[in-house]
Amino acid sequence: MVQVNQEVSEVMGALSRYIASALDMDLPPAVSEKGKHHLLDTLAAMVSGSRLPPGEAAIRYAALQGGREEACVPGSGILTSAPNAALAGGMLAHADETDDSHLISRCHPGCGVVPAALAMAERESRRGGALLRAVVLGYDICCRTTPAIGVDHLYEGGHSTHTFAPLFGAAAAAGALAGLSEKQIPWLISYAAQQASGVNCWQRDEDHIEKAFDFGGMPARNGTAAAAMVSAGFTGVADVFTGPRNFFFAFSADSHPEFLTEELGERFEIMETNIKKWSVGSPIQAALDSVEALVRENDLKSGDIARISVKMSDKESHVVDNRKMPDINFQHLLAVMIIDGGLTFSSSHDTGRMSDPEVSAMKARVELIPDPDLPRRQPIVVITTSGGDPLVHATPAVRGTPGNPMERDEVENKALDLLEPVLGKSKSRKLVDAVWAIERVEDVRELRPLLMI
Repeated sequence: MVQVNQEVSEVMGALSRYIASALDMDLPPAVSEKGKHHLLDTLAAMVSGSRLPPGEAAIRYAALQGGREEACVPGSGILTSAPNAALAGGMLAHADETDDSHLISRCHPGCGVVPAALAMAERESRRGGALLRAVVLGYDICCRTTPAIGVDHLYEGGHSTHTFAPLFGAAAAAGALAGLSEKQIPWLISYAAQQASGVNCWQRDEDHIEKAFDFGGMPARNGTAAAAMVSAGFTGVADVFTGPRNFFFAFSADSHPEFLTEELGERFEIMETNIKKWSVGSPIQAALDSVEALVRENDLKSGDIARISVKMSDKESHVVDNRKMPDINFQHLLAVMIIDGGLTFSSSHDTGRMSDPEVSAMKARVELIPDPDLPRRQPIVVITTSGGDPLVHATPAVRGTPGNPMERDEVENKALDLLEPVLGKSKSRKLVDAVWAIERVEDVRELRPLLMI
């Protein structure tokens, strides 16, 4: 057998120490508050997603698996093993486009990290404060992973940034909650690395079911499974990031492993993560902000608008151009917003309105123009009135992004809009209150009656 160096690199050592001690860390007040925002936002996405096709498929799958009753599947009556619950929860969280996103790492952290953290916290009967700290930890590792590999290089090679990043965040969160030691963390990361996968063909998934698995279910399950395996006594490679044939060698010619530990404990990536004001695809957010502003400022009605032209980065316009699903169909959503004077979770997911004659007529007036010179998430909206006047608006900082963050009441109102149709008003109110006071939850299992049906 070939002798290999089993020494741990500086990066792996620092990463292992951070993950192993994360549950003992005192979070800065602003970070703790933001963590609650993302915990609530993702739980609400999971509950609302339980009634959408990807979530329904995930619940059917989880029901067939059985297994030790370690964790719940929100929006259902199912208790199952932690990895199964994480898989289903991840698919629920990304059953549509409600969940959060992180621009630099090009991923959706919450749908991978939160279901894994919730499942393992239940399995281990952890306190609510431990769940919160594990979520913040998961975002830290998740959002550093793809920059360390090389986001553009990874994407251009056909690999999915949206699956790689949440996997490592989920593993970190689940590993910390499983109580893994500093010595065990490198094995955890190695098992996560061995499960790293994801191909960008998810863009061709018209039903969003495979995409929900790719973005949320698979990384949440694999990260939780890695933690469960090491907790059960699995050992492994001491440092998958260095040495012959290592992880970075396999996936990138432009890697920067040091990014994984850059300012850990000082720069919290959850502070740089977006919460969506609108429960729709990320590239549509800024355009909706701009249309809402122009309509409000000029008191426009649908009959006042001759056409709407939107220039958008050609790197993202194709993702939302006349898609099959209403919540990622750019032209459809702008038309609905104009007609209704706003956009709710219900109206943005109403498939029937895609054939509504009034909506179709307004949609025909919406033009999406790919522009190679525009940066992502910064479209330019021009509404031409029936009188021929052009009204121009650009949204440099979308509501919910770090440059224009949502306040607690906005996050709460969005969550209640998502929760109440499934849980009812009373249970939804109790769940929201429990998240705002998560540090006082003695055992995360106490949340089960509020999450389950």
